[in-house]
Amino acid sequence: MTATLVAKGLTGGYAHRTLFDSLDLTVAPGDVVGVVGVNGSGKSTLLSLLAGLSEPQSGTVSLAPADAFVGCLPQEHERVPGETVAGYIARRTGCAQATLEMDDAASTLGDASPSPRPDGLDPADAYSAALERWLASGAADLDERMPVVLASLGLTFGTELAEHTLMTSLSGGQAARVGLAALLLSRFDIVLLDEPTNDLDLDGLERLESFVTGLRGGVVLVSHDREFLARCVTRVLELDLIQGANRVFGGGYDSYLEERETSRRHKREHYDEFAEKKADLVGRARTQREWSSQGVRNAMKKAPDNDKIRRKASAESSEKQAQKVRQLESRIARLEEVDEPRKEWQLDFTIGSAPRSSSVVSTLSNAVLRQGDFTLGPVSLQVNAGERIGITGPNGAGKSTLLRALLGHQVPDAGTASLGASVSIGEIDQARAQLDGTRHLATSFEELVPDLSTAEVRTLLAKFGLKADHINRPAADLSPGERTRAGLALLQAHGINLLVLDEPTNHLDLAAIEQLEQALESYEGTLLLVTHDRRMLANVHTDRHWRVDNGQVTEA
Repeated sequence: MTATLVAKGLTGGYAHRTLFDSLDLTVAPGDVVGVVGVNGSGKSTLLSLLAGLSEPQSGTVSLAPADAFVGCLPQEHERVPGETVAGYIARRTGCAQATLEMDDAASTLGDASPSPRPDGLDPADAYSAALERWLASGAADLDERMPVVLASLGLTFGTELAEHTLMTSLSGGQAARVGLAALLLSRFDIVLLDEPTNDLDLDGLERLESFVTGLRGGVVLVSHDREFLARCVTRVLELDLIQGANRVFGGGYDSYLEERETSRRHKREHYDEFAEKKADLVGRARTQREWSSQGVRNAMKKAPDNDKIRRKASAESSEKQAQKVRQLESRIARLEEVDEPRKEWQLDFTIGSAPRSSSVVSTLSNAVLRQGDFTLGPVSLQVNAGERIGITGPNGAGKSTLLRALLGHQVPDAGTASLGASVSIGEIDQARAQLDGTRHLATSFEELVPDLSTAEVRTLLAKFGLKADHINRPAADLSPGERTRAGLALLQAHGINLLVLDEPTNHLDLAAIEQLEQALESYEGTLLLVTHDRRMLANVHTDRHWRVDNGQVTEA
């Protein structure tokens, strides 16, 4: 089925706060609309409204046809205790709900005296509609298609069938691939994706790109992966929280960047021209008023009381000066006011430095590390002070295990691992677990940085966009992006000489990613960078490149 989604005059937010308003968007078959904006600008809120999962403050969302199958896949792979991979995929693809609705309709149809339905449909018509939706969802052959897709993504878990594995037992990378499997198995008419690239390896990114560009239906996606956006989107919707505006840019992502820069430059030039003209008129009017006042005072001092001619000439001169002032003031009043473009919030991020560590930062010698059925090694590596090492590899290959071994967080089952002297570690882990839990963010942060006062902690967190409504909430209640920014704040608060970043761009907005890249360029300590962000790999200088695959580490 080909479907079109239309949003008109849409206003979204929460409680008393409006994030965007008067938003118009049409998503036709074949459209791939990328939604960009800083964290907190309402991107996820917008997807929820388009999916019909929440109500807008004003405006409408309509579908043509009205029964089009819309799927919204959130950014976090929520894991329900006891839920298997098969159950997760059935839920994410909408097949589970479609099956439940069909079973309910069939049960009602079989009742001798069925209760009236809330929608007023005849039981037979309701069953027919439910059956059609069940077939459209792909539920009829989901069980046959699922093992093939899971196997193609490398999701095998020893002797246990992948679909029977519990979601809670999977790593972040494995959960991301199951999320990708759900997307590949889905049969939505319109697809809404929130950060689909998070935790995906390069192979997963290529599969996702192929899927998105090959869809006949419309797609609206939120992503901070610049290369993914450049390869996939046909239009860009920008939610500008600072300016309180939204705008759709035609063309792809790179075209959007150029057009946005041109638009911003023109707005600044327009304002500067207006401000310069207004300042000139105001200055001339002030000068004319001063001349007029000075002329009157001089005339009163010099003219005798009985010199009527001189007094008349002085009065006429003063009136001419006053008339010029009124003319200038009238020109000022007629100027079309131009609002000054508001400066965008920027992360203004620097990495705290510590004295140099020992010349050898970390060493692994024939180290073997086991995680369940997975084994990393034997591996022998050395990290020297000041080296910048990029680390890549498929999900589940052992990258995070390698980092834990190098940092001394996991003791090898065989071989040895040693950390050098005077090594001060700053780390952003993949799970963003450093700041998590039920305690308030400010409390957790203060315990990690005891040298800072409460006021200094609040000031620092505010620089990272974390204000009172963030720091007084449990860290676990923060969004992944907010926890990532709190982790970056820790890097600025600490003095470090070994920086370890495991998928740092996940959940960060585009402006913050660019600021992080700039901070990395000026950072002079040792760097271990794990990322699948292709533009970050191109933009950040590294001296060495390790590839981790199937438990082995090679120099690439």
